[in-house]
Amino acid sequence: MKITVICVGKLKEKYLKQGIQEYTKRLGSYANIDLLEVADEKAPENMSEAEQEEVKRKEGDKILSKISSDAYVISLEILGDMPTSEKFSKKLESLMVHGKSKMVFVIGGSLGLSKEVQERSDYALSFSKMTFPHQLMRVVLLEQIYRAFRIMKGEPYHK
Repeated sequence: MKITVICVGKLKEKYLKQGIQEYTKRLGSYANIDLLEVADEKAPENMSEAEQEEVKRKEGDKILSKISSDAYVISLEILGDMPTSEKFSKKLESLMVHGKSKMVFVIGGSLGLSKEVQERSDYALSFSKMTFPHQLMRVVLLEQIYRAFRIMKGEPYHK
């Protein structure tokens, strides 16, 4: 199993880097994990809607350039499906059983994902209707992928 996480922007915070390192290490027993960062675009506070769409399109083009045609793409979107950890585990297990050996998770930038990335996505996933810093979502996503594998294998995990 090959899992790639594509994120917009460079991670700067040491505590987030440590969390990512920890979950990447833990996931190593279950899958090959690759984290890719694409550069974010400048997005000042007072941008017009058209300017925001242009920023998302540029970031989206960078994201799409990293996705192979045979990958199953899961995008993190606020309006996506909100499964329990158990259902998320079953979803990943079902994908693997049905021959999906390359999964790509996509975390957009501060403005979200472009329409093109959303259209390329095979499954939209949400962790909450709340808004979270996209940098923090890297840790949350990796923890949930790790939890999903623990559930799949019948190994203990904290409920």
